[in-house]
Amino acid sequence: MFQNLTAEFLSTALMIIFGVGVHCDEVLKGSKYKGSGHLFAITTWGFGITIALFIFDGVSMNPAMVLAKCILGMLPWSYFLPYSIADFLGAFIGAILVYIVYAEQFKASEKEVDPIAIRNIFSTNPVIRKLPRNFFVELFATFIFISSIFMIANNYENILPIGVGLLVWAIGMALGGPTGFAMNQARDLGPRLAFQVLPIKNKANNDWQYGLLIPGIAPFVGSALAALFVHFYFGI
Repeated sequence: MFQNLTAEFLSTALMIIFGVGVHCDEVLKGSKYKGSGHLFAITTWGFGITIALFIFDGVSMNPAMVLAKCILGMLPWSYFLPYSIADFLGAFIGAILVYIVYAEQFKASEKEVDPIAIRNIFSTNPVIRKLPRNFFVELFATFIFISSIFMIANNYENILPIGVGLLVWAIGMALGGPTGFAMNQARDLGPRLAFQVLPIKNKANNDWQYGLLIPGIAPFVGSALAALFVHFYFGI
């Protein structure tokens, strides 16, 4: 159990180092790649997740995926809470480390970059805030994400890390526009908490109402539906 929890913690931290790191690179003043755009960011997210899966084989890095595995009997229910906590802590620490790396850029951006853009480095937030629609978008994206991962694993297990990276890239390009496509409580809430406690000046509102409701709950609903779908339709 300890080794599994350590793998969950380290892999999620690495994923966030790539993901939050690329947003720092794209947003902050003093970064060499400022203004590179969403294609740059989404591609790095996909590559980063692929690398984390290659290094830490078999990890979830996502409480929504842990839930789906428990529903399908791939993990005992007693693992759900410890794995989810390990993922959350890994995401939190990963975001803290990225802040340390980009501390000078954060300082240079204090009065130069929109505080909302700085907040959005850490967490997902909608362009148009319509909570019922935002909830559906995250639910739907997570449903596609989780169900597709199970099918890739079922048919092409040897290239699962590459398949998941391509999947993240495709979902981000197709469905990332409305909400930023969290699909993962740890990915959003861990860095969101890091933003809350870090010594960043002129902070925008962290919008915990949105964070706890949309990326906090919708991925669980989407993952549960995905688990039921792959079980009853594909027999997994």
